[in-house]
Amino acid sequence: MADPARLIGLLDLTTLGPTDTEADVEALAARALAPVPGHPEIRCAAVCVWPNFAATAARAVKGSGVEVACVAGAFPFSQSPLAVKVAEVAAAVEAGATEIDIAIHRGLFLSGRHDELREEIAAMKAACGPAHLKVILETCDLPDEAAIRTACRIALESGTDFLKTSTGKGKHGATLGHTRILLEEATAWTTATGKLIGVKPAGGIRNTGDARAYHDLAAEFFPEVTAANFRIGASTLLDDLIAEI
Repeated sequence: MADPARLIGLLDLTTLGPTDTEADVEALAARALAPVPGHPEIRCAAVCVWPNFAATAARAVKGSGVEVACVAGAFPFSQSPLAVKVAEVAAAVEAGATEIDIAIHRGLFLSGRHDELREEIAAMKAACGPAHLKVILETCDLPDEAAIRTACRIALESGTDFLKTSTGKGKHGATLGHTRILLEEATAWTTATGKLIGVKPAGGIRNTGDARAYHDLAAEFFPEVTAANFRIGASTLLDDLIAEI
């Protein structure tokens, strides 16, 4: 059973509210750096913020090893011209983001325009430069398991480093069933290509029991579950984990 400290180390601590300010981001970063009083060795994996706060977050966590993840690419719906999405990704990386979370254009996917979707994801991956790319499939918008697998493969073929279930802004967030599909596709890709692919369930994971269930699922696929191969996206889960400690 995963202990709460280990689970905290897998968290992308997130604030994506409509009224976020620099002060909110600085407070989030402070929590990520020292979430448990008296336990300086416990830290979150990343802070996840809007791209306009990339520089603020980068300053706040500088030298700590905590990553700066930014949602970009017209998150959460991807309904903007590709040039705008690419520019937003590039701007976030230039400002200090080390990870970029983009959502796929579900309209392209559902209308069968898969080659266009590959081109979009590949263009945003190129704009990431040294930053890692997490591709959000928004699985609640996809009709069935076959569609989720197809979306995974498009993202993988386009260069993603992580497969992510959800934006947290859709009809529902992660499910264990959808996360299992992502884990199957990620580890199959690693076996075939040698490239490590991570998985990030996000949305609706609010308590320690939920987090443990996702960790245990990941442990079926990875010899060791670490922040390099598995993240949990959450905004309220941390309080429950701290209470356990």
